[in-house]
This record gives sequence, C-alpha cells and structure tokens, in this order.
Amino acid sequence: MIIPWQEIAPETLDSLIESFVLREGTDYGEQERTLTQKVSDVKKQLQSGEAVLVWSELHETVNIMPRGQFQR
Repeated sequence: MIIPWQEIAPETLDSLIESFVLREGTDYGEQERTLTQKVSDVKKQLQSGEAVLVWSELHETVNIMPRGQFQR
C-alpha cells in the first residue's frame, strides 16, 4: 500500500528517508555525497512522484521504492 508522503510528519519523513539511505549503501561514484544530500535527493524523488513510500503488511515495514517497481 502506498503511503502519501505528505501525510507524514516532516521529522518522521526525514527519519524514514535517513534510515532508507543508510540501509541502501548506494555507490555515488567518484564524488561521495553527504547524508544530508542523499536525504534531500530521496525527498525530491518522493515529491516528484518518481519514488513512493510503501507499507508492507507482510513484513510490517515501510520502504521507499521507485514508482515503477511498486506492484499492488
């Protein structure tokens, strides 16, 4: 189930995004990006609709996924 990011308290949203960024361990190439920059990038993806917050009833967790990968 998609959770509208606009309905999440800003502090909670930042914590969810930070947790996601730290968990993913993505390689950003030659120039490493700060945690703040990574959080900002993910927030922009949520705002543009490129990414979505997803609640998994099976695992009882929230995740961030590219919209195209989310399967209802």
